[in-house]
Amino acid sequence: MKKRIVLCVAASVAWTVVGATLDGAKPITYEAFGAVGDGRTDDRKAIMAAHAAANEKGLPVRARDGATYYMGCGGGTAIIRTDVDFGTATFIIDDTHVAKPNIRSAAFSIEPDEPTFAVTGLVKLVRGQESLGVRLPKRCLLELIDNKVRRFIRWGRNQNNGVAQREMIIADSEGRVDPATPLVWDFDHVTTVNAWPIDEKLLTVKGGSFTNIANQAESRYTYHSRGILVHRSNVRIEGLKHYVTGELDHGAPYSGFVCIERCANVTLYKCLFTARRTYETIGAAGKPVSMGSYGLTVGYAVNVSCIGCRQTTDIVDGRYWGLFGSNFCRNILFDDCVFSRFDAHMGVANATIRNSTLGYMGVQAIGFGTLLIENSTIRSRNALVSLRSDYGSSWKGDIIIRNCTYAPCNAPRDGVPPLLNGFNVAEHDYGYDCCMPRRFVVEGLTIEDAKHNPKQGLCIFGMFRKMDVKPVRPYPVTEEVVLRNVKTASGRTLRTSRNEELFRNVKIIRD
Repeated sequence: MKKRIVLCVAASVAWTVVGATLDGAKPITYEAFGAVGDGRTDDRKAIMAAHAAANEKGLPVRARDGATYYMGCGGGTAIIRTDVDFGTATFIIDDTHVAKPNIRSAAFSIEPDEPTFAVTGLVKLVRGQESLGVRLPKRCLLELIDNKVRRFIRWGRNQNNGVAQREMIIADSEGRVDPATPLVWDFDHVTTVNAWPIDEKLLTVKGGSFTNIANQAESRYTYHSRGILVHRSNVRIEGLKHYVTGELDHGAPYSGFVCIERCANVTLYKCLFTARRTYETIGAAGKPVSMGSYGLTVGYAVNVSCIGCRQTTDIVDGRYWGLFGSNFCRNILFDDCVFSRFDAHMGVANATIRNSTLGYMGVQAIGFGTLLIENSTIRSRNALVSLRSDYGSSWKGDIIIRNCTYAPCNAPRDGVPPLLNGFNVAEHDYGYDCCMPRRFVVEGLTIEDAKHNPKQGLCIFGMFRKMDVKPVRPYPVTEEVVLRNVKTASGRTLRTSRNEELFRNVKIIRD
């Protein structure tokens, strides 16, 4: 408490000193609050104070071009509620010796103007329901929770007991559900509804070069979050660059340098990220597992777009975990991106990947609605699309591939992985009924398989289930496959699957 009081007093004094030089049009600078920008002096408190003053006066913040702001291992987060131009400034975020209380102290957090509130009066909801039957103060992002139902009960070496049923929707002041965020679950018991008013004005954050000096902690699941959080809706981050230095042969993972959580309508435009190294730890099942950090994470968010974004590290180098992961999201867009992976863990509803190149982990997802991949190159070592086996390889909807190239990066002796891969453990309860996509449409695909082992063959589907095992739980397979203008460099023809019995009734339409 003492530290917080001192900081507020310092910010007040600084504003008194420089207030006469600031007006409604002039941005606030970090130097006005004592920042040095020499790359050695810890400027974290000055940066925090500058943003606090900017928020109070409704003024933008402008970093000094060419400055290098050092932000040490201590705690404290600069709260952003106004436009920011980081320009050509560099920010060094030192994580080498971060104390445990500070591992979640982000450098910056973009916060909404209005507080979260609870919605009452909802008891039961039905999948596809168009109106909630309650009024809201304005258009809001809602998190609906049923604590009496467990979903996403994870299988495998990172097994867990799942989470309470939840989903994110948008509703207007009359309680009408946005058609782009329909309810996908039945809620027999609505135990909690959290609401975030959607900010109407666009907030922009431009420029800046950020370098994390990596932590030296044990390789355990003690996630660090020392970058930029986004909790506000209607935000555009443009031209940001992120680098990593000082990585050792061990380290704790990061939640992501940019973490977008519980907000809507966020765009990242022409940003550059750096993938972190892959480490190994012991999972929940007591066995070794690979562990890494996503440079960009999105959770409980709606309408998130990555446009023209890249990563500095090789997208097919498995030594680096790379780059994108999400949970409980809707309507994610990649356009003109080059990342090592697109990874949707606990259920994305609708995702589009276009004009992009994805690396060694390709597209991994489970979820709902439509997964559309077009005009893109996928270099995955696993499949053109992998439905995550730890969550039951379930997709309730359609998967569409249009005008793409599949160029797997595995060694020739490994053969060509299937177009659609996954595995469902019949004995495991994932917390929901699993299924494969209803339709799998491939319209325009070139498969670069000339150098791969022809004995392995080319398959539409992977195994998905054990052969000759009586299923304990139902797992509806794809009803229809459409193959139009599919070309292989080897000239070989796609067959259905090595698990012929499972897919015996699939209707396959070829041109």
